[in-house]
Amino acid sequence: MLHRLVCDLTHAELTALRRRPPAHALPWPENTHLAEDLGADSLELMALATRLSEMLHIHEAGIEDYLLARLRIDDWTSVALTSLRRYNTALTFRTSGSSGQTKPCTHDASWLWQESLALGELFPGRRRLLFAVPSHHIYGFLFTVLLPQVLDLPADRLIDLRRSSAAALPGQLRAGDLVVAHPDYWRTALTLVPAFPEDIVGVTSGAPCPDDIAAGLRAAGLSRLVQVFGSSETAGLGWRDDETAPYRCFPYWQGPDRDGSMLRHMMDGTTASFTVQDELVWKDSRHFLPQGRRDEVVQVGGRNVSPAHVAQVLRRHPRVQDASVRLMRPDEGLRLKAFVVPRQDVENTHALAEALAGWVRDHLTAAERPSTFTFGPQLPRQHNGKPADWIIEG
Repeated sequence: MLHRLVCDLTHAELTALRRRPPAHALPWPENTHLAEDLGADSLELMALATRLSEMLHIHEAGIEDYLLARLRIDDWTSVALTSLRRYNTALTFRTSGSSGQTKPCTHDASWLWQESLALGELFPGRRRLLFAVPSHHIYGFLFTVLLPQVLDLPADRLIDLRRSSAAALPGQLRAGDLVVAHPDYWRTALTLVPAFPEDIVGVTSGAPCPDDIAAGLRAAGLSRLVQVFGSSETAGLGWRDDETAPYRCFPYWQGPDRDGSMLRHMMDGTTASFTVQDELVWKDSRHFLPQGRRDEVVQVGGRNVSPAHVAQVLRRHPRVQDASVRLMRPDEGLRLKAFVVPRQDVENTHALAEALAGWVRDHLTAAERPSTFTFGPQLPRQHNGKPADWIIEG
């Protein structure tokens, strides 16, 4: 599992640095050389070593220098293992960056183990775990690194679905399987899988799962789809297996506190208050419905604007099927940019761009108006289903 973790993190970081995936697709053999095989230069190697050290706190073990001295994947896996034997008190994950720049989120290892034990109670008796999520994000780490240990699943019962399309899923499924994925994967599976075998349980997280997808999977024979709600900052907060019901807090969470935060009861008997990054509507102290991120506001020209609101305005245009809006990267400018999925009958995107420029002038303030429009058949997304950035062309 450490080998997979090192590969997942390295692949993701190289993709972010180069804005394209490495030439060698995962999985990578243990003897893969970061410089000779993957072409990582000195600056990239420094960034990769820093990120791995940050996640596993290799600097706390005092052996971070070994990463730049030994450049094969199995070398880095060995350094990671040695580091964890010396220091395993905390791990640091990063947000996906779907709402801006990524940020580090450090978690005490006992918190992660506490959640894994709670997840184990949700999925008793699962005989195999199939996954379509990376292990270096907190969702994938909890479900594909820690949960298998709680369920006592050996390595040969962990199946990586990322090596094939969702069309191959029916031939891989067996009764008693637990399938861990994200909403986009489940959407594709619903299209390509006419019926699920008996006794298949699914999990989805990382992004909101549309109600019609959850209902459609159940109609196709999926025994149960568990939606887990949380964030990189807090890890899992609650779960539900009925899209019409509110989320139920994990046993150690309670809310809301006076300021809207949540209380967490630790394994050692202590209690701590945590700020939640989402607006939650509470049905009682144990059940809630999420209403979107609190931090989805950016500044343009000194004014606070909501990219989500701008995207909603664009979607109201009769020739727009979907839209995503975000702040430009520093090298692109200081305004908002928009990615637009036109309706199928739209052939001339240049004309649509001119129409949208007039549309936003009529419906948005100057700070809210995107200054560029990029068009494509679907919104850009990361491998975990969350919104992704895009490069302004031209």
